[in-house]
Amino acid sequence: MKIKNVLLVYPEFDTSFWSFKYTLKYVGKKSSMPPLGLLTLAGMFPKEYNLRLVDMNVRELTNQDLQWADLVCTSTMIVQRRSLVRVIAHARGMGKPICAGGPHPTSYWEEIEGVDYFLLGEVEETLSSFLEDLEQGIARHIYTPKERPAITKTPMPRYDLINMRDYGSMLLQFSRGCPFDCEFCDITKLYGRIPRTKTNEQMLAEFQLLYDLGYRGSLFLVDDNFIGNRRDALRLLIPKKQDEKGLVEWQRERGYPFDLYTEASMNLVDHEELMDAMIAAGFTSVFVGIETPTPEALIVTKKKQNVDKADPEYPLHAIHTLQRKGMEVMGGFILGLDGDTENMFDLHIEFIKQAAIPIAMEGVLTVLKGTDLYFRMEREGRLRGDTTGTSIGTHLNFVPQIPEETLIAGYKRVLNAIYDASLENYFERCWTLFQRLSYADNPKTTLTPMSISECMRFLLATSRQLVSRQGPAYLQFLTRVITQKPSMIRKALALGAKGYHLHKITEQITAVDNFKQYLARISEHLREEFAKRAKDGNIRVRAYAAHIVSHVQHEYARIHEDFRYNAEGARTAFLNFLETSLKEYEPIT
Repeated sequence: MKIKNVLLVYPEFDTSFWSFKYTLKYVGKKSSMPPLGLLTLAGMFPKEYNLRLVDMNVRELTNQDLQWADLVCTSTMIVQRRSLVRVIAHARGMGKPICAGGPHPTSYWEEIEGVDYFLLGEVEETLSSFLEDLEQGIARHIYTPKERPAITKTPMPRYDLINMRDYGSMLLQFSRGCPFDCEFCDITKLYGRIPRTKTNEQMLAEFQLLYDLGYRGSLFLVDDNFIGNRRDALRLLIPKKQDEKGLVEWQRERGYPFDLYTEASMNLVDHEELMDAMIAAGFTSVFVGIETPTPEALIVTKKKQNVDKADPEYPLHAIHTLQRKGMEVMGGFILGLDGDTENMFDLHIEFIKQAAIPIAMEGVLTVLKGTDLYFRMEREGRLRGDTTGTSIGTHLNFVPQIPEETLIAGYKRVLNAIYDASLENYFERCWTLFQRLSYADNPKTTLTPMSISECMRFLLATSRQLVSRQGPAYLQFLTRVITQKPSMIRKALALGAKGYHLHKITEQITAVDNFKQYLARISEHLREEFAKRAKDGNIRVRAYAAHIVSHVQHEYARIHEDFRYNAEGARTAFLNFLETSLKEYEPIT
């Protein structure tokens, strides 16, 4: 099979907290982040191949794209699986062979139909053999690496295949793997417990590539845990060898062109030298998997790195430490963990308030295939269906320890407390954070003033938000910042735009679940109502059913189109139930 043109397709993400979709339109961007996996894969292809990349979060996949291609390659996370199904159907309809890889196919390949070839796991060691086999007509259905590759061999990403202006942030990767083994997490199953790192020479070359391409701004190091290998992380920042350059020096020499952020475990606070080095390099924020303030639940789920027996409030104190150092903390939280106490909802609300975490990613527990949690739930007979992968919504793929209705009601209460319609609580957390942040030692915060175009976009977003329900709280927040913390106005405007998105997501999660509850209430009383009306003739039954359908469709239409797929199953099931019930009282003759 002769392959010349390879089309790299990145399927569309379902709308979620992390998509920041409703923020992007106000800041002139099409997507939060580019597809680093596919850009890295592109760098692995021999030069004789022609490559084209379509990020469906930026533009549509067209017939012309597929006509050009000899082979279609995709990489997906589970949150992209609905779009992947459409991509597969489109490619097969055009008669094009399709190859799939990435975290989602690696764990769920048996459930994905229509794919010709799977490249499971990390592809540094399998891509070349796959291409050789493909050319010879002997390609296998599945390729799996025999061992985890040394990422010192990984080529630089092909950023030339995208328009960097489409994205809110650029991405780089320093390491893969995490030394911890949280029960619910699939990272160690995918990438191992021994973090593998790139060399300083590699990393600085990748930073320089972005710099030479003209990029300036937000840069996310996508590591599973940036400090998983603390020695190498410190070496990247401030090398011990005198003849080796580190990121701190590189950033300083160029005037801090990149505003850095990453993911790290909470024990970062136990290593002051590493924290100080990150600040010196221009890290201004970090995502931390906090999960829950309940120690019992942390122990059950094997997140022991967040527990300190000598300090019952270790997570809260850790967050405060990072903030005082000059880094905003974004927090990941999970509701429904085994071991959570009955008052967990109030504990989450209060913790997020005291910690002053504006961006708190709250989700109900999801049981991912292949994790220790998955196998435990399987043994206990508690698995139920599959996951959406979005980390939002009220769909449960397991049986929780507490009543399901209690968990879902509590989840909605937490979301509506931290992202209420007025965003009063949100902006209060933002202000508390700004009071706590120590920016004096962070060189990035005093540099890179806003461009004219950036100012105009933020002014447009701000003007719209000020006349919304969020206006009073937002105005008070901006007034405080301008008068007392003027150096933080850029971050204030960014947080304002993000707050709008977070509330919109919360609003739709609530709307979808309210719709499902509405259908459940109708279903409970439907048969009784039909029986009453049937006494007066089948016409009354049919008329009542038509009224119900009209009302259901009206309520369904109120849900934003981005979220209707979450309610579609419930609506279809209800309409089928309604039709079946009608047949009982209106027999076909």
